[in-house]
Amino acid sequence: MRILPFHAVLLATLALSPSLGGRAEAIEASVAPKLAGNADDAALIQRGEYVAKLGDCIACHTAKSGQPMAGGLELKTPFGALYSTNITPDKQTGIGNYSFAQFDRAMRRGVAADGHNLYPAMPYPSYAKIDDGDMRALYAYLQRGLAPVAQANQPSQMRWPFSMRWSLSLWNWAFLDATPFKPDPGKDAAWNRGAYLVQGPGHCGACHTPRGLAFQEKAMSDAGSSGQYYLAGETVESWRALSLRDLWTVEQTALLLKTGQNAFATVSGGMTDVIHNSTQHFADGDLTAIATYLKSLPRSAADLPQQAQPVAAPSVPPNLYSSRGGLGYVQFCVDCHRQDGAGVAQIFPPLTQNPSVTAKNPSTLMHLVLTGWKTAETAAHPRVYTMPAFARLSDQELAEILSFVRDNFGNHAGAVTPAEVKAMRAELDPKLTDSSAFITPRVADLLGAANPDQLVRGMRLHLDTKALLPDHVGDAMNCTSCHLNVGTVADGSPFVGVSAFFPSYAPRAGRVITLEDRINGCFLRSMNGKPLAKDSADMKAMVAYFDWMKRETKPEDKVAGRGVGKIDPAIKPNIDNGQKVYAAQCAVCHGKDGEGLKQADGKLLFPPLWGDASFNIGAGMARTYTAAAFVKRNMPVGFHEKFPLGQGGLSDQDAVDVAEFFTHQPRPDFAGKVNDWPKDKRPPDARY
Repeated sequence: MRILPFHAVLLATLALSPSLGGRAEAIEASVAPKLAGNADDAALIQRGEYVAKLGDCIACHTAKSGQPMAGGLELKTPFGALYSTNITPDKQTGIGNYSFAQFDRAMRRGVAADGHNLYPAMPYPSYAKIDDGDMRALYAYLQRGLAPVAQANQPSQMRWPFSMRWSLSLWNWAFLDATPFKPDPGKDAAWNRGAYLVQGPGHCGACHTPRGLAFQEKAMSDAGSSGQYYLAGETVESWRALSLRDLWTVEQTALLLKTGQNAFATVSGGMTDVIHNSTQHFADGDLTAIATYLKSLPRSAADLPQQAQPVAAPSVPPNLYSSRGGLGYVQFCVDCHRQDGAGVAQIFPPLTQNPSVTAKNPSTLMHLVLTGWKTAETAAHPRVYTMPAFARLSDQELAEILSFVRDNFGNHAGAVTPAEVKAMRAELDPKLTDSSAFITPRVADLLGAANPDQLVRGMRLHLDTKALLPDHVGDAMNCTSCHLNVGTVADGSPFVGVSAFFPSYAPRAGRVITLEDRINGCFLRSMNGKPLAKDSADMKAMVAYFDWMKRETKPEDKVAGRGVGKIDPAIKPNIDNGQKVYAAQCAVCHGKDGEGLKQADGKLLFPPLWGDASFNIGAGMARTYTAAAFVKRNMPVGFHEKFPLGQGGLSDQDAVDVAEFFTHQPRPDFAGKVNDWPKDKRPPDARY
């Protein structure tokens, strides 16, 4: 189902009626194309297929899991439901009996073969600009380039008086200009080609141009006194279709249309389908032409208040750790978007001067956090990354985080209020993606404790362990590498309740250990480093953070989501498959050779999984089945819609296989291994 506000129809194309009840146009005989099964015909059909991609016909004329172009997609409007029609050449249910004149009239004037008016769910005011050659080619492709599909069309379910199609004649009289596109002799060929594609087959204004009281686009081109409104931004399905006027450089706009990403943004909402189905297939010259035309349009300050320029050196906001919005961002956003808002190139989008962030209307930003997000699948970026919905966060929390993002990272947009989030939540009615019993502690609440400075320091020592304690960390790891989101993720080694279980007996040590002992064990093994003095301020800060996480937990309690869960040790690993899984699912973040991923300045983004800069053989993560349990529930991130990282999703077998592969790669030795398990049985998957 696609929900379409009638005043800002999204992606709707070619809603043609198959009925032939009316008379054919008198000029049919003179304009009917002479088509034959030869090379010229094949070239015409191929050209028509390209025009269909320019118009993104498949997006609306293909139901979910349905046959391409066979229709049936539900198009929701405020006035009822429409269903896209079958535009395959089936003669009974499709458009196989359409003459070219009937097709041309429907495309340019919104009048079906039997004379009834089509709803403007088909952007025929834009298609009127298509030149005759492209229109004939499109007709040829739809008639002879597609396989016919016998699938009956569903009748519309529009409420009265909108069910009275005759009234659309008045709308057409008032607002339809069926004049084909006319090149501007004062502009070059690239500009004119771009203007034609944007105004005509691309119908970009259907979403990106503001609407008037009669739901008409306020302008169909940049010409004339109303031209200032063209592509100046509109709200569609609770998304903000941004102003496209002078948005980026020609190169950055073409890159986004080709790949779904550029230096400033990654597409979201309906644009992911546009990129996937349509613009990624455009010729490079056409992408440059479109970008050239858009760049020439004077910027709309009403939608985007600033000109986007690359930020030379992204920096960490000064209030990242001293504001509720900043701490909320640390907990829920940093792992993907990073502390400086720079994101991860070609994986997670930057927030620095991202137009969805800086837009005066924050609809898209609120929509994203309430319902989630996916990247566009393109040839350049075939892997789809996701951001799960954060609807379980309160209106106040989301307002704090979004306001922080909009006021930092080089952005200077206005605050988002809890009332705005509440209204958007009511409009979207988002559903929770899982019903975990694990209650995520809110790191922002550290500021309300009696010792906030100490607690924030303890949290930061887990987040930036390598940077803050370089003398104690011998590899390129941080505590949060294994204890996700600074110890707040269920089954991601969370810290919730942990301090209630210490002192406790540790089989590996063969004695009762304290929480400080356990922390130092991580420094020695997972960090391949040196222990902290137990009475040091930093150790006390780390323990204080654990104690704050304890909440009401008692030693006898069971904490939902504690640890990383279990995986069946009877599963036999296949290291060859593990290598394949690693290459397909892990290398993008952890490196082809397990070296990890770094920023251009050398700062760690994602940790190495083997080599001298990784954990040593004494770490729990160096054991196959411990690592497999962690991978099963927590890796990869951005893989689906599980809160809060889109984490997990591999099968048990794949998790075991990939764990066997990376745990048995070269890594540092651990001198203290000779003292391990002095009384208890050594686990069978220990590396020594």
